[in-house]
Amino acid sequence: MPGTLVAMPGVLPDGETVPVDGSLPATATSAVGARGFGVYVHVPFCASRCGYCDFNTYTAAELGGGASREAYADTVLAELALAARVLGDNPPPRVDTVFVGGGTPTLLPADDLARILDGIDRTWGLAADVEVTTEANPESVTPESLRRLRAAGYTRISLGMQSASPGVLAILDRKHSAGRATDAALEARDAGFEHVNLDLIYGTPGERAEDFAATLEQVVAAGVDHVSAYALIVEDGTRLAARMRRGELAYPSDDVAADRYLAAEAALDAAGLSWYEVSNWARTDAARCRHNLLYWTGADWWGLGPGAHSHVGGVRWWNVKHPTTYAQRLAAGASPGLAREVLTVDEAHMEDVMLRLRLASGLPLAVLDAAGQAGAERALADGLLAAGDYAAGRAVLTLRGRLLADAVVRDLLP
Repeated sequence: MPGTLVAMPGVLPDGETVPVDGSLPATATSAVGARGFGVYVHVPFCASRCGYCDFNTYTAAELGGGASREAYADTVLAELALAARVLGDNPPPRVDTVFVGGGTPTLLPADDLARILDGIDRTWGLAADVEVTTEANPESVTPESLRRLRAAGYTRISLGMQSASPGVLAILDRKHSAGRATDAALEARDAGFEHVNLDLIYGTPGERAEDFAATLEQVVAAGVDHVSAYALIVEDGTRLAARMRRGELAYPSDDVAADRYLAAEAALDAAGLSWYEVSNWARTDAARCRHNLLYWTGADWWGLGPGAHSHVGGVRWWNVKHPTTYAQRLAAGASPGLAREVLTVDEAHMEDVMLRLRLASGLPLAVLDAAGQAGAERALADGLLAAGDYAAGRAVLTLRGRLLADAVVRDLLP
């Protein structure tokens, strides 16, 4: 369904051990940033846990001792210093994008988020046109905090709206009021943010077509230049999954999710926002999330924070998940890396096809082997690939193809 991704290798800690000093093979560091370089910063703190969330996040009660928000910026800067030592004589030419995600990054003081960004600039240098994004829950920002973040160099904000329906927000255990997200979007614009995203979830049990239509109306009225919309995924171990197992809530419907996606495409396209990735729409090319485009096009990035993933020169690694263990390792002068893997040619090809096919630019048919090209022909015949682009040598999803993106990927990677 739209908003889902085929599982990628390396998301479980079953790779090889990361050296204590975090060192990388010379083959990985020889051309760092040749295709772009980004920095991801994971902030694992949340005021409360949403019922659908299985992200690596922690409330104060879940953290226990040994980790604190107050010391977190310094801990991230310690990992940044380690990253500088690892890349050593092969630093990236510049940092093109920074993305601070979570969790709720804006639970940290704006001054701490500013210090982290300044540390990245001092370490590797921010590009003159750097994109700097922070995620935020609508209730975690104020006009003053937004002005301080903008003054610190943050250019883009992504607000977790999810829905404009009070009933849907209650089922998702969201704490903000139904109108707070769009109010925060307007405040971000007033604070000078160049780009503002609203993040939506559709297909929640109990959500009616008119609920989602009202959500889209609010999004359009807010005048944002970017929208992300994802089908609800029920993850094992969450409160939402437990409620569904008990029969309190119905499981999400694929048919309903498809209807919601079509509604989003119609409303956003009419408002001047065009899809550029299956689950993302932007008003202009400049409004597209450049950081995510680095991920989708196989560039390099360093992930800072507990549970963060990194990729440099075909080597992917991931940090220990708990903030206490993460801080303890760095305090001992050791890498917080838990495990890593060196992508094989076949794995790199699979991910390239899987991710680039989701983009409006698609991928060249020439990168597919004979079996994959035969699959592309079938997808074309089924109306899942655009005929004009296919004739020009590219595989680009049609609207129906976007609804069945994962199935098309499987056909191109037999």
